[in-house]
Amino acid sequence: MCGIIGYIGGENAVPILIEGLKRLEYRGYDSAGIAVINDAQLAIRKAVGKLKNLEDVVWNDPPTGTIGIGHTRWATHGRVTELNAHPHETAGFVLVHNGIIENYLALKEKLSSEGHEFCTETDTEVIVHLIAKHFTGDLTAAVHQALQEVVGAYAIAVLSTDDPNTVVGARSGCPLVVGLGQGAYFLASDVPAVLNHTREVIFLDDGEVATLTREGVRISSLDGHVVGKDIRHVTWDPIMAEKGGYKHFMLKEIFEQPRAVLDTFRGRVLPETGNAVLDLGKAVHSLAQVERVLLVACGTSWHAALIGKYMIEEMARVPVEVDYGSEFRYRQPVLDHRTLFVGLSQSGETADTIAAAREAKRLGATAVAISNVMDSTLARESDGVFYTHAGPEIGVAASKTFTTQLVALYLMSLAFGRQRGTLSEVQGKKLTQDLLQMPRLMEGVLEQEEAVAELARQFANKRDFLFLGRGLSFPIALEGALKLKELSYIHAEGYAGGEMKHGPIALIDQEMPVVILAPRSRVYDKIVSNLEEIKARDGIVIAVGTEGDEELKRHAQSVLYLPDVPELLLPLVLVLPLQLLAYHIAVRRGCDVDQPRNLAKSVTVE
Repeated sequence: MCGIIGYIGGENAVPILIEGLKRLEYRGYDSAGIAVINDAQLAIRKAVGKLKNLEDVVWNDPPTGTIGIGHTRWATHGRVTELNAHPHETAGFVLVHNGIIENYLALKEKLSSEGHEFCTETDTEVIVHLIAKHFTGDLTAAVHQALQEVVGAYAIAVLSTDDPNTVVGARSGCPLVVGLGQGAYFLASDVPAVLNHTREVIFLDDGEVATLTREGVRISSLDGHVVGKDIRHVTWDPIMAEKGGYKHFMLKEIFEQPRAVLDTFRGRVLPETGNAVLDLGKAVHSLAQVERVLLVACGTSWHAALIGKYMIEEMARVPVEVDYGSEFRYRQPVLDHRTLFVGLSQSGETADTIAAAREAKRLGATAVAISNVMDSTLARESDGVFYTHAGPEIGVAASKTFTTQLVALYLMSLAFGRQRGTLSEVQGKKLTQDLLQMPRLMEGVLEQEEAVAELARQFANKRDFLFLGRGLSFPIALEGALKLKELSYIHAEGYAGGEMKHGPIALIDQEMPVVILAPRSRVYDKIVSNLEEIKARDGIVIAVGTEGDEELKRHAQSVLYLPDVPELLLPLVLVLPLQLLAYHIAVRRGCDVDQPRNLAKSVTVE
């Protein structure tokens, strides 16, 4: 999610660190900082906001040193403040970190009882204290020991004034790359940060530690054994490197969804008790008296809210209403202290959703936000916040922020159901185990990209599309149509399958592609009836169904298959081929998929 750069060599590290961070700006960030060591003296500079602010701080009081680390932070734990910005330091040890430490509270309590003093709100700070605790003269050995105690995802870079000629990096679940230059060595969270200096790199794997000195690089496992690694020659140009080798940010972000989903539920699922952890601040105290839930959003987030309605009503047995933010603010809604208002916004700056949250609070409701951006306006003005951990989304059309919102709603529904007693422990355990399998299953669906690209080749010149679904597939039909409209500028409509005979059936002819979402579910037979009606009118049918369903091949010209997943989690796999279809059709039509015409990432005006 964030950016890491590390350097050791013969030049002043400061310009190299700043340049490397600039190369990582595309990843998104809210604060930045660097640390350098010179003659065993540590200098740290940090600033909130854009890198220009950090540059002003640095050049007003320029540090020097030939060894250093830098970081751009995307806040997950703790507000966006200079104090919470990386690097973090204690007793001459300084560290930057990407990822999430799941057991940081337990580690923090233990370290505090041993006399360690903490000054930030972050999970990261526990790692630097652990390293300082285990240090006996060898920085790499201290990192090995410290990371044995850590549970979670991380990529780190560490310096110490007690071992001032060493940079140590390590990864587990977050990328980290080593750059091999001429008399210089680099650490980075992504290749673009080092391309100006070298194209010879080593990609670290999970559980590996890199030790950089002026003499060279040594890679070891967490138990201290030396690991042999291949050196790769990178041929990407800088722009392609920013996209991780993908042609567009949109495609990169579609493929990041299994990781983003994992990061969203990481540390929040309790499989042993069948429950979920919700850090909703003071809103937690109001949940017991909730008699009604109101989900309010716009665009893709509204489609997530429609799915959330199914989840909450089934798991928690509480009535749920879904509303557009733009409509909510211009009617006279009936709310009181027994209503839970949930506002969904990937940016947290959607004007209509913010206005709706303010109105809901004025009427006495408890307001909770689901957002991907720390300290956004919606987050600040709500009583509690569920932060998705999708990471920065560069493409204007939402992809991974949608699927992580679905995970947030699933976890809220689970916790709500367990609290209200509508879910037993056995049911909760089954629901948590189901969720844990989803990243792997999503990866399998994305492996069908070539088959989807072939469909795009066949249908890229069509003028109109119809998407049909029933039950939980209906909101995904809406989302599939929206993605096609946003990316390719093709007219597309999404409908509930039961509504087809109430008007849309008049559109069916031999020129109309109809995407039928027909996974195995409680409404499977109903959607197959729609499929037969379309076939009888010579419509072109593209079906998306469950593996092993040979029946679909009798009715549809093309079939894409999904793994058999529990019904409440179907949307997580069902949306993936529709995102890929919209993307590949748009590319074939020559559209700008990362910045579609007339669209903005954050709709901050009415």
